Amino acid sequence: MDMVANGLLALGASPAMVHAVEEVEEFAPLARALVVNIGTLSSDRVPSMRKAAEAMATLGKPWVLDPVGVGGTTFRTTVARDLTAMKPTVIRANASEVLALAGATRVPASSVDSAHDSHDAIEAAKRLVCESHAVVVVTGAVDYVTDGQEVLCIRNGHPLMTRVTALGCTSSALVAAFLTVEPNALAASAQALAVLGLAAERAAVKAEGPGSLRWRLLDELAQLDETMLHEGLAIQ
Repeated sequence: MDMVANGLLALGASPAMVHAVEEVEEFAPLARALVVNIGTLSSDRVPSMRKAAEAMATLGKPWVLDPVGVGGTTFRTTVARDLTAMKPTVIRANASEVLALAGATRVPASSVDSAHDSHDAIEAAKRLVCESHAVVVVTGAVDYVTDGQEVLCIRNGHPLMTRVTALGCTSSALVAAFLTVEPNALAASAQALAVLGLAAERAAVKAEGPGSLRWRLLDELAQLDETMLHEGLAIQ
């Protein structure tokens, strides 16, 4: 949550980490977008997740599902698939999670790291679009975003990103933030992933390892300007 909140703040967004089911109905009208992240899943949080998704759908506001570790356990998979049926605007996951959510494979319960290349999940992502009616984002060494018809390829990023926890969660949060200003979910998702990847590329130039990459990435997110984006974004 720390990395997610600071990443959003660095880009000028306003994060709020709301978990209590008692707050959802009152808070939803104040939010412009929602992320449902099942990384720290517990049974007492599931009603809040469902109620929040329902509230955003009722209000006509975008929400992003991050099905962390789906396929690893029966409980996690059941919750992720139930949330998928609630029609998220975007699903953001690594390749193994996309394959698991689409019913093609299982994710080892011991790890949420992807065991598959992102390119291997493109067809599964397209099937998932048909099932969920969501834009699907597959993150990896190369990121892919699809609405079932078009597939965008994002080549921004750096290998050190895989050694910093919560950057996948941060990418989901940035997608939600971008959806508040770009209603096209395909474009918003691609732009958010490219911006995070570009910031990581710039941070890695002087980073000595994952620790310094983490704080340098936040600085780079805050310092990005129009010229940097125009020259550095790699979306195909």
